[in-house]
Amino acid sequence: MSAALLLPVITIAQLMLVSAMALHVFRMVRGPRAQDRVVALDAFYVSGMLLLITLGMRTGSTRYFEASVIIALLGFATTVALAKFLMRGEVVE
Repeated sequence: MSAALLLPVITIAQLMLVSAMALHVFRMVRGPRAQDRVVALDAFYVSGMLLLITLGMRTGSTRYFEASVIIALLGFATTVALAKFLMRGEVVE
């Protein structure tokens, strides 16, 4: 891929990810049930992780990729803990 084509495509992807994150925040605030809020939080951290990856592609820095891996690990652990809390009412047994 040429650099002239890659930069506008990354910019469009970043704009779409930011708009998706805004919709996820709306669902977290307005969600009728707690399960909807957990799913919106899960989608929010995935969109944030992808936004950092596109930012790393744009700048060429590896720090963004490392930060996205940390966000992925923490987001997965948070989703599991919230799902366990919603199912049983407690996280630690």
